[in-house]
Amino acid sequence: MIVSILGWAGAAVLLAAYALVSRGRVAGDGVPYQAMNAFGAAALAVNSGVHGAWPSVVLNVIWLGIGVVALRRAGLRAGSRRTPGAAVVREDA
Repeated sequence: MIVSILGWAGAAVLLAAYALVSRGRVAGDGVPYQAMNAFGAAALAVNSGVHGAWPSVVLNVIWLGIGVVALRRAGLRAGSRRTPGAAVVREDA
């Protein structure tokens, strides 16, 4: 039962990500889209593996890998925008 819920959730998240990008609500190279893709692919890979649908497992593992690489690159881009060594000062401390 849990694996079925995971599979349906993964499919719903992938479809939502695609719809959001298609409508211009999120950027295709942005963290929200890539995170949704990575989660959806991982969930569907688990569901497919449990059910022995190996072509779908392979597809979703590759899809997950693409999402992880994109998330890593987005994180590196965000990190390069920060000033190296800059201290964060909290006024309420």
